[in-house]
This record gives sequence, structure tokens and C-alpha cells, in this order.
Amino acid sequence: MNALAVKPRPTLQPPALVAHADWSIDPKKRSMARAVRTSNGGYIALAPEPVSNLEDLFARLNAASGVGETAFVGFDFPLGVPRAYAKAARIDRFMTALPKFGRGTWKDFYAPANGQEDISPRRPFYPNRPGGTRRAHLIDGLKLNGPDELFRLCDHPTNLRAAANPMFWTMGAQQVGKAAISGWRDLIAPAIRRDPAFHVWPFEGRLTELLTRPGITVAEVYPGEIYGHLKLQIAASNKSKLNSAHRKEDAPRLLEWAIQNNVQLSAALASDIRDGFGEGADGEDRFDATVGLLGMLNVIFGHRTSGEPADAVVRQIEGWILGLDAKMLQHPSD
Repeated sequence: MNALAVKPRPTLQPPALVAHADWSIDPKKRSMARAVRTSNGGYIALAPEPVSNLEDLFARLNAASGVGETAFVGFDFPLGVPRAYAKAARIDRFMTALPKFGRGTWKDFYAPANGQEDISPRRPFYPNRPGGTRRAHLIDGLKLNGPDELFRLCDHPTNLRAAANPMFWTMGAQQVGKAAISGWRDLIAPAIRRDPAFHVWPFEGRLTELLTRPGITVAEVYPGEIYGHLKLQIAASNKSKLNSAHRKEDAPRLLEWAIQNNVQLSAALASDIRDGFGEGADGEDRFDATVGLLGMLNVIFGHRTSGEPADAVVRQIEGWILGLDAKMLQHPSD
């Protein structure tokens, strides 16, 4: 059997609260959309709000979900590392290594390398500044065999989206390295250290299991993947989420999806959707926060499998994007 085959999943237990945060290296552009379970088993979805203070974010979400309940929280930064890098860095489990990053022998982990000579498995992010930098420097510094080893399996392109950028690259508009740094260092690692009821999918179990546990369960969610799941026009090559008119074109589909799935939209969120989330600079962030939330609900409702593969290396080291179908991945050799 294919190691990446996804077995059928039983129905997921609906968490009391579902939230998705669109991440940015600029704290002012971090938006989070939430949905709260109602007494009739449906959800009411709220308009995106600023993520605000990171130190008490999970405490706020726990309080909002209620005592003994589960909050399911998605972030659009990577969770996990490429397997070839993990081998070079002697990492057996991502969840064991993550709390150590930035400390002790890993003290330079989060400091992007200034030059090619500074890159190492214990200082993998690069570059700190532009000028004479190439991704090939990462391959040499991280002791990899080629460019493909800079990527996790789930980072490869699918029939719905393009490939992600290498997670350790920190330069350019599409880079994800700085988001990973802030997300891991300032949010996920501190929560792992202090809260035994904090869980990260898929490293600590299948989603069917984690959503039965009180506390917080977090997952990697990629709005660009969900565009295809929800059949949004914004995924077309001639559309851009930066354009409010293009975002507005998907309003009928988003409103229809909510009706079909017994998701009540707050008046503010319904207005945002119809308006394409406005002309402001944060429109794209609020759009993606909402799309990510609906994509998470789409999985909870059983319209899309959560997607966690059977491959132990993926589940323990690389991680996975919620809702990604492994069969849709386009491998470099294809």
C-alpha cells in the first residue's frame, strides 16, 4: 500500500470554537476569523479581528471555547521541517526539537544568517539582508543534495495551487521563513512549554483524536489550498487576492457555502464578504483569514478529509497542510 494513502475517517467531533489566523511578519496585518458552535450543532462565524497580543492569544481562545471544550486553531505558517534537513540537523521529532530552538546549542536558530558561511543546520534561516544571496547557498549550508530537499512533501505543487517557497528562505514577498520564525518562536514553542493541553496536528495524533481532547489543537492551514477546496474564482491565474473587486466576485460562492452548511454569518462578516473586504490594505488578510476558517469548517463537516498521511516521517517531522489530498501532489519527477 502507498505509504501516503489516506484511510477513511469517521466524523470529526465539532469543536466549540474554530479560528484561523492569517499570519504576517507585520503584527498589524495579522487577522483572525472565528466561528462558535451553536446549540443546534451549527456555527456562527464572526468578522475577522486583529490577532493582537500573542502572549495571551491561546488563553483568550480557551476562555472563549469554555471549560472542558476544544478550540481548533489554524495558522498559515509552516509546522514541521523538511526530512532531509531534519536528518542533517539530527532531528527525530519536530515536537521534541521545537521547544529547544533559540536556546542552548540552538541559540542562533532564529537569527537569519548574514552570509553563506553562517548557514548551518542549527542556523538554517537565510538571508538576513539582500545582496549576493542565492537559494543555492542554503543547499550547501544545510548539507543537502539538491533544491528539492529544501521542501517538505506537502510544499510541492498540486492540481489546485503552485508550490510553496522553501521555508528557510527569508527574502521576497512570497517568502515564508520570517512567518515561521515569528510563529514558532513567539507563539507555538511557548505554548508547548507551558500548556500540556496544547496539541499540534498531525504530530500528536489524528484529528479525530485531537478534537476530542479539551484545550487547544492547532494545525497548518493554507488559504491558497482552500481556494480550490471551496471552488473560488480567486484561484484563477488572472485573479489576485490583492484586488478587492476580484475578492468580491467570490462573495456569492462564500455566502452560498455558508447557507448550505448551516453556518450563520454575523452581520459584519456578511457585509465584509459582499464588499470584498473593502479597499483597505488589510483586505487581503481579512479575506484569507475568513477563507481559512471556512476551509477548516469544511473539514469538520466531512466535505474534505483532514489528509494526515500514514507516512511516519511526515507525521513526526514534516507535518501536513489541513485538507491536502496527497494524491494531488505533483512530485518533481512527474
